[in-house]
Amino acid sequence: MTSAHPNKVRRVMENATRYAKNGEVHIAYQVHGVGPPDLVYIPGLLSHVEFVWEEPSHARFLRRLSSMARLILIDMRGVGLSDRAHEIPLLEEQMEDITGVLEMAGSEHATIFGVSQGGPAAMLYAATYPARTAGLILYASYASAPSHDDYPWGRSPQWTDEYLSQADQTWGRGFHLPQMAPGMVGDQAFESWWSRFERYVSAPGNAVAFIRSHSQDDVRTVLPTISVPTLVLQRRDDAYRDSGHGRFLAEHIPGAKYVELAGHDHLPYVGDQDAILSEVEGFVTGHRPPPTPERVLGTVLFTDIVGSTARLAKVGDRRWSELLQLHHSVVRQQIERFRGKEVDFAGDGSFATFDGPARAIRCALATRDALRSLGLEVRAGVHTGEMELIEGGVAGIAVHIGARVAAVAAPGEVLVTRTVKDLVTGSGYQFADRGTQVLKGIPDTWQLFALVDD
Repeated sequence: MTSAHPNKVRRVMENATRYAKNGEVHIAYQVHGVGPPDLVYIPGLLSHVEFVWEEPSHARFLRRLSSMARLILIDMRGVGLSDRAHEIPLLEEQMEDITGVLEMAGSEHATIFGVSQGGPAAMLYAATYPARTAGLILYASYASAPSHDDYPWGRSPQWTDEYLSQADQTWGRGFHLPQMAPGMVGDQAFESWWSRFERYVSAPGNAVAFIRSHSQDDVRTVLPTISVPTLVLQRRDDAYRDSGHGRFLAEHIPGAKYVELAGHDHLPYVGDQDAILSEVEGFVTGHRPPPTPERVLGTVLFTDIVGSTARLAKVGDRRWSELLQLHHSVVRQQIERFRGKEVDFAGDGSFATFDGPARAIRCALATRDALRSLGLEVRAGVHTGEMELIEGGVAGIAVHIGARVAAVAAPGEVLVTRTVKDLVTGSGYQFADRGTQVLKGIPDTWQLFALVDD
């Protein structure tokens, strides 16, 4: 940062790779150019923050981005120079990786550019942290990796299985090139670089694990909660990503601008990269005041003590008051442990919010187990949705849904909505389908799932 203009220009750190740490995982990143504005580039699987500069077309693309903003280039966990994931990473964890990099880079307000598999984490970040997000750019990305009856552009299980088998057998020999950049097939120099690039990006087994984990991505429920300016870019004849994905994103993100470009290469730096860069530059350098968020995506956790009235009658007022104080202390400890925010304690229940559903589930389990040691049984409800920020807390339909879910949970049960289950896909959690239920005072019916303990 220069002393002459501390709020206008931040000097680039040396272009050496740096690391941000999220828990025990190190995330590799580089910073190029000066800002503001800041632009965070998240390219998904095909990423290596050092080796990408050896291909002239890729280097040109990144230099152009760094000429319009301070470019923060990230290797997602599991690829490039970032740590290999010890287990399948949740989108929530990938979102927190972005936060860790931005904190290390001193960025408080940035445009997030998600490419291909980098898009879902970028969308989740933008919905969860609108005050930190100047804008969202999505290129050749998707709302759901698997197909559904109402989302036909995703992959079938059979396609995914065949693709993973091919990757396992041929990764590192140019496996991806015909789909990623068909226009470069036959270019010997590019083909040679690409084969090496695959090997630099990841070993075959880890590449297969990364692809498998992202084959379950589904952020369709997140899209309506994105409130930041959004640009969706998609090549019309992309050989790897059907353009229906891009149109769906633009139709379901409020106010999003959709630009469909000519071309069949999936990689943004191959083919007519200038058409993409011109759209990005116009979006990034437009003068927009930071948004004042009124609504954000978040997760609510409600708990309450089972059989509290009977317990009060048994132990008496004084002992019950002591137990409630112990209850509140235990719950507060667990909320803090899992980085939640305490909202309210009402009688024998608690209400907290979290940035992501996985930590809310872990908090619910830890709270239940800790309170059992005190002879108290609780039930818990978890829901992820759009919440209204109000003085001293949050409000909105998502809050009421969370409370109603907790109310119908069985003793000792952690009950979640379908949205939560979808967002923690790949976490290892197992759920039992509790069917669709009518929640008191809430429109429609809601599919609920109970967490299955190991």
